[in-house]
Amino acid sequence: MSGLATQMQESLPAQVQRPLYDRKRLSPGIVHIGVGNFHRAHQSWYLHRLMQQGLAQDWAIIGAGVRAYDRDMRNLLAKQDYLSTLIQIDPRGNSAEIVGSMIGYVAVEEGNGPLIAQVAEKEIRIVSLTVTEGGYYTDPVSKKFDKDHPEIVRDAAAPETPSTAFGAIVAALKIRRDQGLGPFTLQSCDNLQGNGTVLRQAVVSLARLSDPGLADWIDTNCSFPNSMVDCIVPATGPKEFGLANELGLEDTAPVCHENFRQWVIEDDFCAGRPDWDKVGATFSQDVHGFEIQKIRVLNGGHQIIAATAELLGIETVAQAMADETVREFFFKVERDEVLPCVRAVPGMSPQDYLDLTARRFANPAMRDTIRRIAFDGSSRHPGFILPTLRDALASGAPVDGLALVEATWARMCLGLREDGSRVAANDPVWPQLSARAKAARDTPKRWLEMREVYGDLGDVAQFANTFERWLHRLYKDGVEATVGQYLKGT
Repeated sequence: MSGLATQMQESLPAQVQRPLYDRKRLSPGIVHIGVGNFHRAHQSWYLHRLMQQGLAQDWAIIGAGVRAYDRDMRNLLAKQDYLSTLIQIDPRGNSAEIVGSMIGYVAVEEGNGPLIAQVAEKEIRIVSLTVTEGGYYTDPVSKKFDKDHPEIVRDAAAPETPSTAFGAIVAALKIRRDQGLGPFTLQSCDNLQGNGTVLRQAVVSLARLSDPGLADWIDTNCSFPNSMVDCIVPATGPKEFGLANELGLEDTAPVCHENFRQWVIEDDFCAGRPDWDKVGATFSQDVHGFEIQKIRVLNGGHQIIAATAELLGIETVAQAMADETVREFFFKVERDEVLPCVRAVPGMSPQDYLDLTARRFANPAMRDTIRRIAFDGSSRHPGFILPTLRDALASGAPVDGLALVEATWARMCLGLREDGSRVAANDPVWPQLSARAKAARDTPKRWLEMREVYGDLGDVAQFANTFERWLHRLYKDGVEATVGQYLKGT
């Protein structure tokens, strides 16, 4: 071991909090697939805080993944005994702690044999995932499982050597069923409405393609709790490494996060669970209300500002909120068109949640980039903007601002900012989006013909005509002037 692991034993800076529990006495209960910054700042932290109280010692996390970059993360974390530095970014002063709730990381191999074997172990009672909003093989329009995706077709044909996380889960559950080891809970930690329901669809549908009996067993015996997760966690770059160095820490993969977390979970765990509610999580049967509020106001809010800020050359979310045009655009769309489609939840009205979100976005100490929040718009717009747009259209409410959000995204995907500089590829389907954006420059309806994104929304005159008007104005008058026209109601 080196770096952070060595510091833990010898010279950890006094101001950095460290695990109070004996990590050698921990035993695993969770396999988490997709060990990115968000997981380490969120689920892993909640478990760590339980362990600090002497609880959940048999629920330690084993990391896992199925992609090449998961292998890189495993190598980084293995060198420091799977410890993570979390740096909380707070305008009142930063703080740091070492999280030790992860005790291993499955080898990433073709065919996923090690992952299947680990998940099949009886001691594993929860398998959780952060695989991004677009990683569940769901058709964005029909919301049904995409059984024709090449990776799914391959896993259905060779279920013993799967390439996907869901294939590995199905293979492990087959072993557990056949050996009488029992089911486990599958827990999505991604920003998806009904994330547990979406996860159930992916796992059960994939199993049904090769073993209908196993699919029925999984559907009947496994739990898929819905949850709402929230914490703004930027990508790690030079600034984040610099903050770790300033604190005297030798971490090859530090994580920075804002001074806010929220986790609302449906209490449906077939094989037990940690008492996360003792460290701030909320167990609720109204997860749907919380997630609607968060996805539409916060995640949707990111998309409201993302393309406009990118086109204006603004680098961070805090800088965008300091820009008068972007800030007023954010507030007007949220207040006039988003909040009417959001209901209150216990302890939080839609307006209060908007005010909280605005404060979080404006945190000047957070270096959350516009590029990060604009990434994967082809998944984020259908997930975070279009459901609100559909509700507004159904109720006869105005959609001018939401149509302008879609127009700015189309304009951004042309790949050129207002100053002529290039927008680097920022979506898994960027070439297709760029081609559409070029075609839509003169014929805006070409953008709305992306049925995989918009479904039948392009056929709705109120939206399509407004979108067309805004996109023409963006090219004619520029971003700032066009947003200004919207703000003035012209």
